[in-house]
Amino acid sequence: MATLEDYRNERLRKLEEIKALRINPYPSKSNRSEKIGTIISEFEKFEGKEVTLVGRITAIRSFGKLAFIKIRDYFGEIQIFMKDEGEAEPGYLGTKQVKLLDTGDFIEATGKIGKSQTGEISIFSNSVRLLTKSLRPLPGRDGFTNKEERYRRRYVDMNVNPEVRERMVRRSKFWEATRKFMLDHGFIEINIPVLEHTTGGADATPFTTHINAYDEDLYLRISHELPLKRLLGAGFEKVFDIGPRFRNEGVDDEHLPEHIAFESYAAYENYEDGMKLYEEMIKYVAMETWGTLKFHVGGFDIDLDQEWPRIKYADLLKEKFDVDVFNPDEEQLKRILKENNVELSGEVSTARMIDNVWKLIRKNSGGPYWLIHEPTSLSPLAKVDPEHPEITERFHPIIAGTEMGNGFSELNDPLDQLARFKEQQAMRDAGDDEAQMLDMDFVEMLEYGMPPACGWGNSERNFWLLEGVPGREGVPFPLMKRRDGNENKKEEENA
Repeated sequence: MATLEDYRNERLRKLEEIKALRINPYPSKSNRSEKIGTIISEFEKFEGKEVTLVGRITAIRSFGKLAFIKIRDYFGEIQIFMKDEGEAEPGYLGTKQVKLLDTGDFIEATGKIGKSQTGEISIFSNSVRLLTKSLRPLPGRDGFTNKEERYRRRYVDMNVNPEVRERMVRRSKFWEATRKFMLDHGFIEINIPVLEHTTGGADATPFTTHINAYDEDLYLRISHELPLKRLLGAGFEKVFDIGPRFRNEGVDDEHLPEHIAFESYAAYENYEDGMKLYEEMIKYVAMETWGTLKFHVGGFDIDLDQEWPRIKYADLLKEKFDVDVFNPDEEQLKRILKENNVELSGEVSTARMIDNVWKLIRKNSGGPYWLIHEPTSLSPLAKVDPEHPEITERFHPIIAGTEMGNGFSELNDPLDQLARFKEQQAMRDAGDDEAQMLDMDFVEMLEYGMPPACGWGNSERNFWLLEGVPGREGVPFPLMKRRDGNENKKEEENA
């Protein structure tokens, strides 16, 4: 049985033969005049006209003086009908040299558009020009289904499984629609730093890096929040950013250490305004990306096309587990988590236990609904309800067992913010690596004054959820654990 090395050696032999013909196997310029998809969809317009097409070879059949080559560009696939009419022009390959081509090669063909005797749309060309010689054969679709191999060679995966490539197109549309919605509603996109001296805006463990120029350790941001709110203090009224954030946590279907996220802040608005705006945004993005507001994901039938109800955090925990979030019983919380096989490592605060009990409820919630009024102890950056200081003006959309975003009436009282930061820092000092850091520069900004505002954020987890795939399937190049040399060699032999 031929190995990858055998196939590669044969292609290397062909490469040398091509070079001996004084043909450059890797030219820098191609001469495409049309896209294949355009030719197929507008055949009547192009029939009988000469065009130049390019693409990757997907199939080759040669019968003496006739050859049929299928090529595919991003937009479609077409057949090249080749007929032997003497020696090919210098730099081109005729039917006699078709044997030097392989599936996976990129070629260029110039000729007239028509239909073959079987009625297949074709380009009639007596020679082709090599654009790229492929040295490794693409595996067949049935031979490239192992997730580990697919994730490590995503560029191969997208060739063998074109639906993965189309998923990345939808991912792009998802963020394009998000951006358009925000711009159409008067927001300004401003990119903010990834490197931070003090990271905050979320409960997560950050990645640490080092800047040689300053000889200081820095953090990769875990959230866009604090820099964007500084912009409100700088005089902006509506701002947002879309970009990567980094959280040094486990990898599962809903979490990747690096992922794209979106956050926005609007001055002179509160959480009531936010729920109205972002419910509209989620519906708009879903329609622009998938063309529907009805989904079946995670065992739930979801219909976004309705007015979403609002449910209070404390009411849900009382109803489902008889937990009083304002006077919590730690032993009760521990018992609930143990009975549901939830294990928490390190120093575990009461707030963290309550949050994990809530997650037990969330995973069985279809939605859509807005979860509102989270306790102050769980929301260090949200403004308290003026009539009920034990709760905050915070909102989450719950859809198919997950939180599809996070919003607040933003805290802008510098003394209140400092007190909450100190509480979080005390939790961090006690061993809770996910508690937030004390950010005195942010408190100083608040002392200069920041207007009342509503903030909102969501990540590409929303895309994964509605697409119906786990996180690693929903990104182009998921981070994988490094393989050692022997494992790499073995993986190549099995490719």
